[in-house]
Amino acid sequence: MTRNAILRPSTSGMHLAATICLAAFLTACGGPDQSARDNSQKVAEKATSTNSGNDYQETLMTALLDAKPGDVINIPAGNFSFNRSLSLTVDGVTLRGAGMDKSVLSFKGQIAGAEGLLVTASNFTIEDLAIEDTKGDALKVNEGKNIIIRRVRTEWTGAPKTENGAYGIYPVQTENVLLEGNVAIGASDAGIYVGQSKNVVVRNNRAEYNVAGIEIENTLDADVYDNIAINNTGGILVFNMPNLPQEGARTRIYNNKINNNNTRNFGVAGTPVASVPAGSGVVINSNDQVEIFQNEIKNNNTANIIIASVFESGISQDGMTDVFDPYPESIYIYDNDMAGGGKSPDRMELKALKTLKFGPLGALPDVLWDGFVDPAKLVGGALPDAMRICLQNGAAELINVDGPNGFKNPEIATADHNCTLENLPAVTLTGPLAEG
Repeated sequence: MTRNAILRPSTSGMHLAATICLAAFLTACGGPDQSARDNSQKVAEKATSTNSGNDYQETLMTALLDAKPGDVINIPAGNFSFNRSLSLTVDGVTLRGAGMDKSVLSFKGQIAGAEGLLVTASNFTIEDLAIEDTKGDALKVNEGKNIIIRRVRTEWTGAPKTENGAYGIYPVQTENVLLEGNVAIGASDAGIYVGQSKNVVVRNNRAEYNVAGIEIENTLDADVYDNIAINNTGGILVFNMPNLPQEGARTRIYNNKINNNNTRNFGVAGTPVASVPAGSGVVINSNDQVEIFQNEIKNNNTANIIIASVFESGISQDGMTDVFDPYPESIYIYDNDMAGGGKSPDRMELKALKTLKFGPLGALPDVLWDGFVDPAKLVGGALPDAMRICLQNGAAELINVDGPNGFKNPEIATADHNCTLENLPAVTLTGPLAEG
């Protein structure tokens, strides 16, 4: 049983009326469910009150507040202004617009709230709408299961700047998540971010002019494929951060276009993402079991792929516990189309490294590794085979920048990483997302 709340604009332009169309709620014996009908009537009355001059903000806030499991809240075409956050706390709700360029929720005048829309619920679907110019994060989903975010655009419509909200699309502490067909532009942290989550598919999205285009952080089992990450500071990031209850592993990055991610870093000083060099294609930081294959990774000015530990990341190590593993291990890079990277690296030490090793007209290799390994795991001076960084990528080369020794002896180390790893299994969405 579902109820469709169709929130339609009136002919009065920015001040919009709404009509709630309700499906009949039937009891097992075929009669009407009086309590459901009464509640539906109250929602309809509150929404219709916008005819008296209130704006669409009240209409949508009322529909979200009064939502019941199974509801579908339809947002019509139009550009609607909000000055405070929206929130949803009820499981089993779908929020559906008329298209990411047709149903636009604008928070340019926001004066209250930390997000555009905050969802703390499971079995939630949001699709076919846009959230623009929020004061903080655009769309945050916290601690939910079975989450679908589809064809949603989050955007800060001015130039990329530090004052933009941190995250565009931001599921955190979630499980069984599908992000597809979305667009994220202008976030001062990550356009599309998945944190401390499990069982995630990120596909067919576009991330542009964010600090991090797509970021997978402290997440277990994520497939990131068929996305476009262009003109960000860093294209796709796979991070493990210390001092969080869950460490991440098992991420596959494939069939993506990760090109020209050379936008200056406009992240907030002191945040982890502020340490990402402009010109980074794929960045792996302190994460294990990452597979990067069959991507197009081109023209990222610092390096097409960077592999680093927390020690060379610029990330604060304050309070880092002994159980946190800061070393990236079991990294497999193969069959990518890489070209044009490393020609104009960010950061003085990398500029100096490029000039010293490859000349003023040269370029850093496609894969840049900081060189840190866990001494406790070495066997005969080397990591066990299953924990190595392996490169099988044609003419692509890997440079060990010798971070543990202050960059004193950087060297091409491609031959040392001529190995293979067992392929990771595909992520399988379960339950109501199994056919998604």
